Amino acid sequence: MAANRVVVLESVSEVLHGDWTLCFEWCRYEYANRTHHRGYRFIWKRPNGHYQPARGQARLPSIEVAQRLMRRAQEAGWGEHVGEMDGFGVEA
Repeated sequence: MAANRVVVLESVSEVLHGDWTLCFEWCRYEYANRTHHRGYRFIWKRPNGHYQPARGQARLPSIEVAQRLMRRAQEAGWGEHVGEMDGFGVEA
C-alpha cells in the first residue's frame, strides 16, 4: 500500500527562535487511495532544514507572525487559492 504524502506547491517562511523556520505553504495532500486535496499549512523546519512534523499541528508564536506569512503569500500571488473542503465534515 502506498503512503500518504504532501507535495509543497508554494511556500513562504520566516526564521524565528534561533535557526528554526516557520513556513506557510500551499500543498497538495496525496492519499493512498489515489485521491488528493489542496490546502494550506503552517509547519516548522529545524535548523538543519528538515521539517518538524507535529501530528497536524504547528505552534504559532503569534497571530502577527501568521498574518505576516499569509500576507507574503498573497503578495506572491498564491494566497487566494481555495482548497477542497470535502473530508472535513463541511459542506462547500
